[in-house]
Amino acid sequence: MPDNPKLAVIGGSGLYELSGLKNQQVFDISTPFGKPSAPIIVGKVDQQPVAFLARHGIGHSISPSEINFRANIYALKTLGVERIISVSACGSLREDFAPRNIVIPDQLFDFTKGRRNSFFSDGIVSHISVDKPFCIDFSNILYSSLVETGAIVHKGGSFITIEGPRFSTQAESNVFRSWGMSIIGMTTAPEAFLAREAEMCYAVMAHVTDYDVWHVSEEPVTVEMVIEILEQNTEIARRAILNVVQNLPETRDCRCKNALADSLITNPNQIPPETRARLDLLVKKYLE
Repeated sequence: MPDNPKLAVIGGSGLYELSGLKNQQVFDISTPFGKPSAPIIVGKVDQQPVAFLARHGIGHSISPSEINFRANIYALKTLGVERIISVSACGSLREDFAPRNIVIPDQLFDFTKGRRNSFFSDGIVSHISVDKPFCIDFSNILYSSLVETGAIVHKGGSFITIEGPRFSTQAESNVFRSWGMSIIGMTTAPEAFLAREAEMCYAVMAHVTDYDVWHVSEEPVTVEMVIEILEQNTEIARRAILNVVQNLPETRDCRCKNALADSLITNPNQIPPETRARLDLLVKKYLE
């Protein structure tokens, strides 16, 4: 086991490895919720251990709705990760969020259907607070780190997650705009909610690749468009992550680190032993 990587990067479409990661080790982890999308790579960035996980698997073989989000988050937790940067492609639902811009959203709307969105079931109930679904402190650090790169970065905005894997219809895109949504993607929910249940700080580096399909003067989104812009932004992401590592405080003062303290409602004596064992990594400190 390497030094505990307190920081992890989950790479989405177009970001399948983290360049500049030195002294790499590969961890093929099994969890009570199955296998994560890919082996987790742990290496050094500016002498600090950082973990990397390819959300869609090696070669982008996993569709958004097929991602084992619970295994991904749980596997990172087993390595000691405390903070997660999610690098995601997104479509813009606002004129001022242009392609090649980057957004650090502060709100999340879950429009997915049927995804496993909690670790808690089978005899244990947790009502986690997600009024602020992204860690405010960590999002501020990520925003400042991106500004240092010279990129055009927007702070704030509502990120709607759709089921996918198809892109939106024009009718859907216009409805999402009427709801006040800012950007659209396919993977941030339930990933952000599971990170909160695992008491991890979670922030999104959302790369705007297109105007979805609502913008009448722009071409509709295509896979080629998404990958082209993400490849162009790879160096920005790398430099921003280096800046995050250099600016990251040793301790966390946010509420993420104790998110479960007031959310567990089940009488500990009523929790089935097998359920308690499966969730020991998350709940042990509250049930002892």
